[in-house]
Amino acid sequence: MQRPPHEDFSLKETKPHLGGSKVTGDKLTSTYDLVEQMPYLYVRVVKARELPSKDITGSCDPYTEVRLGNYKGTTRHFEKKTNPEWNQVFAFSKEKVQASVLEVTVKDKDVMKDDFIGRVFFDLNEIPKRVPPDSPLAPQWYRLEERKGEKLKGELMLAVWWGTQADEAFPEAWHSDAASVSWSDGVANIRSKVYVAPKLWYLRVNVIEAQDLMPNDKTRFPEVFVKAILGNQTLRTRVSMNKSTSPLWNEDLMFVAAEPFEEPLILSVEDRVGPNKEDVLGRCMIPLQYVDRRLDHKAINTRWFNLEKHVMVVEGEKKKEVKFASKIHMRVCLEGGYHVLDESTHHSSDLRPTAKQLWKNHIGVLEVGILSAKGLTPMKTKDGRASTDAYCVAKYGTKWIRTRTIVDSFAPKWNEQYTWEVFDPCTVITIGVFDNCHLHGGDKAGGAKDSRIGKVRIRLSTLETDRVYTHSYPLLVLHPSGVKKMGEIHLAVRFTCSSLLNMMHMYSQPLLPKMHYIYPLTVTQLDSLRHQATQIVSMRLTRAEPPLRKEVVEYMLDVGSHMWSMRRSKANFFRIMGVLSGLIAIGKWFDQICNWKNPITTVLIHILFLILVLFPELILPTIFLYLFLIGIWYYKWRPRNPPHMDTRLSCADNAHPDELDEEFDTFPTSRHPDIVRMRYDRLRSIAGRIQTVVGDLATQGERLQSLLSWRDPRATALFVIFCLVAAIVLYVTPFHVVALLTGFYVLRHPKFRHKLPGVPLNFFRRLPARTDSML
Repeated sequence: MQRPPHEDFSLKETKPHLGGSKVTGDKLTSTYDLVEQMPYLYVRVVKARELPSKDITGSCDPYTEVRLGNYKGTTRHFEKKTNPEWNQVFAFSKEKVQASVLEVTVKDKDVMKDDFIGRVFFDLNEIPKRVPPDSPLAPQWYRLEERKGEKLKGELMLAVWWGTQADEAFPEAWHSDAASVSWSDGVANIRSKVYVAPKLWYLRVNVIEAQDLMPNDKTRFPEVFVKAILGNQTLRTRVSMNKSTSPLWNEDLMFVAAEPFEEPLILSVEDRVGPNKEDVLGRCMIPLQYVDRRLDHKAINTRWFNLEKHVMVVEGEKKKEVKFASKIHMRVCLEGGYHVLDESTHHSSDLRPTAKQLWKNHIGVLEVGILSAKGLTPMKTKDGRASTDAYCVAKYGTKWIRTRTIVDSFAPKWNEQYTWEVFDPCTVITIGVFDNCHLHGGDKAGGAKDSRIGKVRIRLSTLETDRVYTHSYPLLVLHPSGVKKMGEIHLAVRFTCSSLLNMMHMYSQPLLPKMHYIYPLTVTQLDSLRHQATQIVSMRLTRAEPPLRKEVVEYMLDVGSHMWSMRRSKANFFRIMGVLSGLIAIGKWFDQICNWKNPITTVLIHILFLILVLFPELILPTIFLYLFLIGIWYYKWRPRNPPHMDTRLSCADNAHPDELDEEFDTFPTSRHPDIVRMRYDRLRSIAGRIQTVVGDLATQGERLQSLLSWRDPRATALFVIFCLVAAIVLYVTPFHVVALLTGFYVLRHPKFRHKLPGVPLNFFRRLPARTDSML
């Protein structure tokens, strides 16, 4: 699949008017300096009093309508209330204003036609300007007027002013960008919002033993195991090898728990009496609020917990409850010394341990200005025409942000700025763009999901400190039909370092907290725990208002990135080849030196080699000086732009359609058996080649081991004798002479070379390996 000629997947530098100026790359000082200033007309409708009645009942159902030209916003209405309180804010973008008068009208909600109560007019030229951080503008009472201009009895409390998006009223306001969405139709779905992810803990349950269990069937040896349940997480121990009423396990079970703790830990001791049939011998419930918290690897005290079994016994018409309490011995603790991984380890935005006592001071501040997007792809059809309602989500550490939704625009302008504290420079911020599918009653339509438009990742360690990066990033999404550019997002990014010394010190520290190295978790445990952590974060953020939905959280956290993909496998193979290409190039260059392809270069290498052998103390200084000169030489071509999604590196620009279809297949598969058979055969073919390479590497290692293992007694005898002779020769011969002879032999002229392999290589290839024992 070739890239369409019109598709441009490159990164572009932009020159926006940040903070009202066109200077980029300098240190800007204002608090909202990474975005373009956007003037807004703010209208705060506070309340009304003594409204005249319009209904036959002598009451009214008032609401307020704020109109500026073609834009109109309405408050919610109150039933039968003449003194309503709304306290709602409306924001009208100045660049879209095509009127000179602001009209605020109070109306009475009715079934057929809403009745007019009164209105207030404002001349836009007389409205005051307010520049943050000025004090908030105090609202005032305004007497309502009839259509003829006569004053009415009722009054309306308002505050009207010109401001910018830096105003504190901006996040809570109804915006003219969302003019088609009324206040009651889901304004919460279009507002900007800051979320804090739940604090995650690892819960370790060390099940040691149980005592005085009472199995129902006393004629057999019980097969006892422990099942632990925390929310939707269920784990179980192995069946105890000690088949008695006092079984022993001493096994660890690991869970992910989130504060505030909502579900208790439930443990049940069960006896396996048959296939898929267990008898419960006892249960206990442990609230996590009372569980010990551990900050290091030191063992905590064990505790005995009572197990309760409730049995209903029927005797005639009477029922009684029999309780028998046995005990279970456990060590339960919340691990505060680990970092709970809820995102891909390659794109981590936070590496701190759970316990706040172990945190260190932050080393800097990350500021991101989400400016705008352009060229967005139509994501849905609304009223017979293509439409996109775009918003951005950014995640760094435990702080998630969501911009407001710009309704029905393929070139939305957000101009919102956010700040994060940075504790480690080797972290990544992720910014995603989504289409809001929950406006206009979309929540009521079951199954509606916010569509992904694309995302951008920026690693902080690739940024220069105190520099403002203004770039346009391509938004790329992989579809079954291939990679597609969904538009571009314009960002302004600045990483400010508070202490250069502290930041440089971070490079000497372990990437993860100490507990990951002192008491490491297995790969299987980490995969399972990460899955549970992402589910918990997704569930908690979905319950926020407005919700950050599951499909959004999972896309930001790269859920499913571990699934098999032929495209990713190819990309990783080419990455390995790219890393090895330097060594391969050095090997080819050295082979040309040995074969005298360029006699002048070879003679110079002989001279350098002779100097280093005669003066061995120059070897290490020469190597480090050479590396220093290479580093200085490459400084001229250092990267000046942050990295971005690379379609060629990802093998997305030439992926085969069938490979993409396989990547987007469900798990388990939903394709036709013939297609699955073809893909299985292809996978076997690729795995066979990988298996051969891995086997060859294992064979070379086993041959090295067999030099002294006497598996081939003759080969080992020859090697041992060679080692003895070599030791004697090296003992009596100066090292300079040995090094010179070895070097000149390796660099000898092609006339003195043979095409057949040398004696050492022949000897090594004849050594035995364990391939003879493979079935």
